[in-house]
Amino acid sequence: MAHKAGYVNIIGEPNVGKSTLLNALLGEQLVITNPKAQTTRHRILGILNGEDHQLILSDTPGILDPQYKMQERMMHAVDEALIDADILIVLVELGQSPERAEQVVKRAKRFKGPLIVLVNKVDAGTEEQVLVALHAWQDTFPSAKVVPLSALHGLNVEELRNHLVNNLPEHPPYFPKDELSDRNMRFFVSEMIREKVLAIYKQEIPYSTEVVVNSFVEEENIIRIQADVIVMRESQKGIIIGQGGKALRKLGTEARMAIERFVDNKVFLDLRVKVDPDWREDEKKLKRYGY
Repeated sequence: MAHKAGYVNIIGEPNVGKSTLLNALLGEQLVITNPKAQTTRHRILGILNGEDHQLILSDTPGILDPQYKMQERMMHAVDEALIDADILIVLVELGQSPERAEQVVKRAKRFKGPLIVLVNKVDAGTEEQVLVALHAWQDTFPSAKVVPLSALHGLNVEELRNHLVNNLPEHPPYFPKDELSDRNMRFFVSEMIREKVLAIYKQEIPYSTEVVVNSFVEEENIIRIQADVIVMRESQKGIIIGQGGKALRKLGTEARMAIERFVDNKVFLDLRVKVDPDWREDEKKLKRYGY
């Protein structure tokens, strides 16, 4: 039997459920999710392997109008996803009209391959609302496959997974069959810490924060991790630490527990807070942080 392999890349606006969809298709909690915008900053590959196929799913940052250089880098990652996709998924949510998703529509229409438009969160609407949405998106993309979906509750997820595998091109595996992602463990640890920053802190703090894992040492019964939480101003450093270090301890405890679940081992996590002024606007700093 011929082997199939290919890239299925997901694009859409912030908070429509791209990361939730990727996790649902993989059956793994690989990428972080949060109701706040800009949760996904990087293009992340999740790899689903079968005996005769390798489905490479690409999560991308939410499409927005860039306000600073980090967001410009994020949109560059989206544009890259249009170039190497074998199948492109456009994820929208119920109630989102094509007229109000101009940047998404414009990018998707540049793609010349097989296109799937998924109308997500249909469990939150009526049958009539779903039908109206499906017709609107089908009119916008006449040649696309338009499907109702609930990534969170699993509606049509298995059927979508089967459709994607069946429509992959014949190709040898791109990655070793035991790999789950193109990213290393340090990346996922930094993302899990950043997920807790998103959950714990308010206002501008999550958007001004970067996490760098400096060391990841595996010993017999414990993994020792040292990571820096980077902020842009001294005032933000004070907020991250909190009165008497209370907020930082909470961040460290919640992040450590999440990492322990992920690596299935005991973890010692040493978190330190550092100031790196205006890192979001500095090309050299962005490159150093992986953008």
